[in-house]
Amino acid sequence: MSLAEKRQNLIDDLMSLPDAEERFMFLLARAKKWPAMDPTLKTDGRLLPGCVSRLWFYPEFRDGRCWFQMDAEALISKGIAAVVCGFYQGEAPADILSTEPDFLAEAGLTQVLSANRSNALSNLRKRIKAYAEACLAGEVTEPPAPV
Repeated sequence: MSLAEKRQNLIDDLMSLPDAEERFMFLLARAKKWPAMDPTLKTDGRLLPGCVSRLWFYPEFRDGRCWFQMDAEALISKGIAAVVCGFYQGEAPADILSTEPDFLAEAGLTQVLSANRSNALSNLRKRIKAYAEACLAGEVTEPPAPV
């Protein structure tokens, strides 16, 4: 599925929800569905700054695409990160760089976030973008193929 299709699906899902409370429930459901991160990856170096609760983020580059693991102490933070990471999951670095997550505002999701959570969302996008830039610049190499 292309980023344009993912974007439209998310907009459709979010716009079908009648109010802010339902959008929060959408985020909580996304958080609960996102796989837990391996506890050994939850290091201070992988904490995302600017979050109300602790949010860990671990990017990987495989088969020319970016993959993301994340986890958070608070379900709402994890839900926000799940939507953003899920949107960019499995995409090529160039596509990640050329596509902003503007659908969140269009669907009314950013308007229901506190200032701290909006800040965390912005920091997550910056981290994903920086990782994609590093992949394109050849600063990130793919893991060796299993033997």
